[in-house]
Amino acid sequence: MHAIRRGTHVSTPRFVRRSISLATVAALAALVATGAHAQAGKLSSANVDKPDFSGIWDRDTPPVTPGARTAGGSPSAVTGPAFAGAAPPLKQEFVAAYQAELKRLADADQRGEPVTSQNTMCLPQGMPAMMLAIFPMEVIQTRGQVTIIEEAFTQVRRIYIGEEPPPVEDAEPGFYGHSGGKWDGNTLVVDTVGIKTNILYRNVPHSEEMRIHERMRVIDADHWEDQITITDPKYLTGSWSWTWKYKRRPDYKMLEYVCEDNREFADPVTGAQRMRFKDTKAK
Repeated sequence: MHAIRRGTHVSTPRFVRRSISLATVAALAALVATGAHAQAGKLSSANVDKPDFSGIWDRDTPPVTPGARTAGGSPSAVTGPAFAGAAPPLKQEFVAAYQAELKRLADADQRGEPVTSQNTMCLPQGMPAMMLAIFPMEVIQTRGQVTIIEEAFTQVRRIYIGEEPPPVEDAEPGFYGHSGGKWDGNTLVVDTVGIKTNILYRNVPHSEEMRIHERMRVIDADHWEDQITITDPKYLTGSWSWTWKYKRRPDYKMLEYVCEDNREFADPVTGAQRMRFKDTKAK
């Protein structure tokens, strides 16, 4: 193939230029495809050939002794069997205030005047309480990510496989924090930081430095467990651990749960839970 001279310049015929352009596009496409394939392989390796947590689950709660009550005298709403785990290892300077708060809540329950809670205020439970699964919980395991959806308040947390959570001082506080996960054999190890300090589990205070460490393990086709350990250098003397187990709900479909038109509010004086009533009298 010969070029056609025009003055001092050499011009390539149009069909040749088109062939070169097509070849260039094809080469670029191949390069992009190769990069995308490599990236896909990199991402998929985070979850490939690993246990699959996908499905809809209920908490697998052990039988509760009839009439069992907590140390404060109230049912399990505050510290009962469903919450699992021993008492939090609070530093001594925080113990009296914590026990006083539990007594206040228990006494209010006994009087039939429950104190307002996050639920009353239409606030999500956040972490780690959402993993309690008081309503069914859906797990979606995809390439590089495990997504957990709690039906209550439609809470969603995302665990990014192969990533570390940000440093505590850089983590924007939220209800669910920032979760990074990695595989230790067939166990998914998850670290979470950045939980709002007003989001409490079992009314236990915590600081911005709280870390939630989880070890998630599939037991069999219909069961898995989440071993949770909390550390907080400001409030706790050591680690605080417990385990929740879940059982599969194969035929259940998640429902919409939205906290709207709430009729309850906190009494500005006593903090007790009150009901809002509309005036229905004819005008």
